[in-house]
Amino acid sequence: MATAPTYQKETAASNGVQFERLVYRPLVALKAIGKLLKDKEDTVQVFEIMRALSGKSIPNGYARLLETPEGGAIAYRRQELAEILSDRAFLESLPAGSVGRAYLRFTTSENISAQGLIEESMRAGNQDVERSHPFAWYGRRLRDVHDLWHVLSGYGRDAIGETCLVAFSYAQTKSLGFGFIGLVGAFKLKKELPSQPMLKAVWQAYQNGRKAKWLPGEDYIALLAEPLEAARARLNIVPPTTYFAVPAEWRNGNGSMVPAAA
Repeated sequence: MATAPTYQKETAASNGVQFERLVYRPLVALKAIGKLLKDKEDTVQVFEIMRALSGKSIPNGYARLLETPEGGAIAYRRQELAEILSDRAFLESLPAGSVGRAYLRFTTSENISAQGLIEESMRAGNQDVERSHPFAWYGRRLRDVHDLWHVLSGYGRDAIGETCLVAFSYAQTKSLGFGFIGLVGAFKLKKELPSQPMLKAVWQAYQNGRKAKWLPGEDYIALLAEPLEAARARLNIVPPTTYFAVPAEWRNGNGSMVPAAA
């Protein structure tokens, strides 16, 4: 089994970091969703919505992490997952069929990267997420595993796949930003393609997220080396059967608002 290199990012401590996510800002979210409805490629609006509606999900999630058996050690190490997930040589060194190799194949085929998520986040003005406050680190952790959760959950980057993953993520994080995007996206897709089980697929994704083990608490270095199917079984992630029932040619809807890089 490949041994992961040690990753540690030390930055100067920031005093008095203000987290807008602690306060709900529904008007900001409504304005952003309006822009996203007009231009589904405007992925900055996704981060605007998340920042406006995350509320206490970040501090609550961080507190839950510390309560898990390995969470304290994970928080102490404060590894930057974007650095790990951007290390192609490390990912290539992992066993065939592993989560890490599946992630590498997925990101390569989709021409995406962990760095791309960082850039979109920064464009949205999320400067606080690059600071050294524990909540900022935890927020980065959730941001950076988005595409890894695609791999684990089985949802693609098409419109319905992104909407389903958002619903799955809402169940995992309790962030209203995910819930809001998922709800609006699901009804828009259903309106565009009433003959397809769009709402059912999104609802199943939410249920799958509820049933799965709590993914934010995972040791991702160890997880990347696990066989993909074994990891899914251990994490109780079941196949997204309703999503797969939607023909591939219809999974992008008809100009859906959910961007592929959400």
